[in-house]
Amino acid sequence: MDDIARIGILGGSGWYRMAGLEDVAEHQPDTPWGRPSDAILTGRLDGVPVAFLARHGRGHRLLPTEIPYRANIFALKQLGVRYLLSFSAVGSLQESIHPLDLVLPDQFLDFTRHRANTFFGEGIVGHVSMAHPTCDALRSVLATAAEETGVTRRVELHRGGTYVCIEGPQFSTQAESFWYRSLGASVIGMTNMPEARLAREAQMAYATLAMVTDYDCWHPREAHVTAQTAMANLARNAEHAEIIARAAIRHLAETPPASAAHGALDTALATPLDALDETQRARLDVLRL
Repeated sequence: MDDIARIGILGGSGWYRMAGLEDVAEHQPDTPWGRPSDAILTGRLDGVPVAFLARHGRGHRLLPTEIPYRANIFALKQLGVRYLLSFSAVGSLQESIHPLDLVLPDQFLDFTRHRANTFFGEGIVGHVSMAHPTCDALRSVLATAAEETGVTRRVELHRGGTYVCIEGPQFSTQAESFWYRSLGASVIGMTNMPEARLAREAQMAYATLAMVTDYDCWHPREAHVTAQTAMANLARNAEHAEIIARAAIRHLAETPPASAAHGALDTALATPLDALDETQRARLDVLRL
């Protein structure tokens, strides 16, 4: 087994360090878009090389809009990550999805407004397909991990669904919450866009496990979401995330699945390679690793 961390973990709210990680090293890589949210921790989990990054930084210091998404994804790709498991706290937009439930979204609605969402530009034009923004094989690995570890005996796992990503940091108005429900969305969060877009441009297989903390503000009988009520469920969600991630990492190490994401740039580039200068080519080379 090589020492390159092919598997990356993005820890969401309430999850800032990977338990059980051995031979830990901290990396503070520079990227063309600055430094990532925090030091990237690499090490071995049950013998498997892994890279872990706390999306909001340790101590939860970054608002969703302040997260350096491009630096995060680019830095993980520089370290060799090809499979990226994202764990995120969300609110439920459906009666059947309860607090503490798990959701594996297969679609996104992006209502962010202030975030750079591409590695392209500045002389390089690329248009990747986002028709299927998450990796089917990676979602299946996460589902299997949730079931075999017994987590699904405690909470329900929902396969598929649409994740609404809002700018934040405020929670939704009630009118917005009702509107998102009318669109058929399943959960609402603030961080998975442009994360998923950038992962696809970096040719990473990407899947998110959305971990429900509340019912947002649409529910006629449940209390409207506040930071305090959401945080109350984060500890249990983080416990489930660690258990599931550990099992998923083992499966990925044993049988790394093929993913369409690994060839996302094959038909995406509009700018001829021979038209790129040295700096442009260096950036693109990392994305194409």
